[in-house]
Amino acid sequence: MARSFFVVKLGTMNTAKQRGYFGFGAERISKPMNLGNLMRSAHAFGASFTFTVDANRTIGNPLSDTSNSPRHLPYYAWKNIAEMQLPSQCQLVGIEFLETAVDLPSFRHPLRAAYVLGSERGSLSPSMLEKCDHIVKIPTAFCLNLAVAGAIIMYDRMRMLGRFAPPPVGSRGPVEEIAPHIHGTPVIRRSDEA
Repeated sequence: MARSFFVVKLGTMNTAKQRGYFGFGAERISKPMNLGNLMRSAHAFGASFTFTVDANRTIGNPLSDTSNSPRHLPYYAWKNIAEMQLPSQCQLVGIEFLETAVDLPSFRHPLRAAYVLGSERGSLSPSMLEKCDHIVKIPTAFCLNLAVAGAIIMYDRMRMLGRFAPPPVGSRGPVEEIAPHIHGTPVIRRSDEA
């Protein structure tokens, strides 16, 4: 019986395929390794910016960010929630392990979003939860490491908003090629405001 093998490409993703933009950050983060891993993942997944809110003063320059992401995308270190300045029409998505949060597989990522995680040994503050447009949870048995949770959210966003070929019906089925984009006729949108 002949076996078929499939090769999975790693590290060749074209982040330009994603629609919209996103930023990623954490509130009251205290561990430099977690921040560095989160920033490196954000850079790899094509984030437009990273941020912290009320981070521990000793967080410094995280050595785990081996891509040196602040050289390639903006990093904002906001002292408190009142200082946060997100781009226009950017929706804030809180990642929190709450019963009332939307399960990640059921969440439709906004085109323009900033995702925020809580501290390593805590949760998002009540003030941050109030500021969020959406609250999402990763459906696991218990909370995950901050940087791991961030990478899962970024992967899910890329999977949902990126332009990829549809998966095969079966696990050994062939992967189809992505159909070329066809430009249609121009669409003129008019504002209803007079």
